[in-house]
Parts: sequence; structure tokens; C-alpha cells
Amino acid sequence: MAEDQTKDVKAMNEPQIRFLNRAPAGYSQVVEVRGGRTLYISGQIALDSSGNLVGSGDFTAQVKQVFANLKARLDEAGASFNDVVKLNFYLLDAGNLQIVRDVRDAYVNREHPPASTLVVVKQLFRPELMFEVDAIAVTKD
Repeated sequence: MAEDQTKDVKAMNEPQIRFLNRAPAGYSQVVEVRGGRTLYISGQIALDSSGNLVGSGDFTAQVKQVFANLKARLDEAGASFNDVVKLNFYLLDAGNLQIVRDVRDAYVNREHPPASTLVVVKQLFRPELMFEVDAIAVTKD
């Protein structure tokens, strides 16, 4: 295969991602993705690698652990927060949103933030949990 053709094939394997309508609160209204490998990351909660709760009664500690867990899942899949195109947040109290934003901003690409959804819930699957996040990421094939 000619060198130019090889470059074209490689370019086709690279995802094309456009972040549209960036909102002032640090997320994108629309993220368009063409090509690439899509990762669906299950809800991450404030348990450490041994399954122990981190931050009992401490929302900030739980959010930090959740994002650390999400980073670990991305790392395991050969991805990073730069590849995240969508985040879904589940929390008990919308009054804690600024804490979520502050921790999120330490991880995500703030120039091209992922699309995001916030859902206030009555309870997560364990009553001591205060926050959960799941994600969609796109990487090259």
C-alpha cells in the first residue's frame, strides 16, 4: 500500500469530534462524533479499590473518589478525560452542583467540555452514597 493510502486509512480510524454550543457552565450542548471506538463507562461511585466507602457523609470526598475511579476506568481502557464526550451525574442534592463542577474541571478538557446531564435522585443503590457518574468516551480504533 502506498504511503499516502496508509495515511488515509489511519485518518479514517481517528474519531472526528466536534464540540458545539459550549455552555457557560462548563459543558457542551452538542458533541458530534464520527468514527473511532466508543466506550460506555458504568456508573462510578465512591468505593475504593477494596470496595470500601470513601467519604462517609462527605460529599466532596465522594466526588473526588468518583472522579478518581472514572479516571482509573478510562486508563484501563487506554483512554483519558480528553476522550470523554458525555457525562451523566446523579446526586441527592442539586445544591452540591458547584462542588461537582469544581472537581470535574480538574479532570475534563475545559476548552472542549463534554456534554453533560444532571439528575437529582432520591437515593442511589446504597443509602450512604451521595454521588454517581457514568460516561461515554471515544478514542481511535
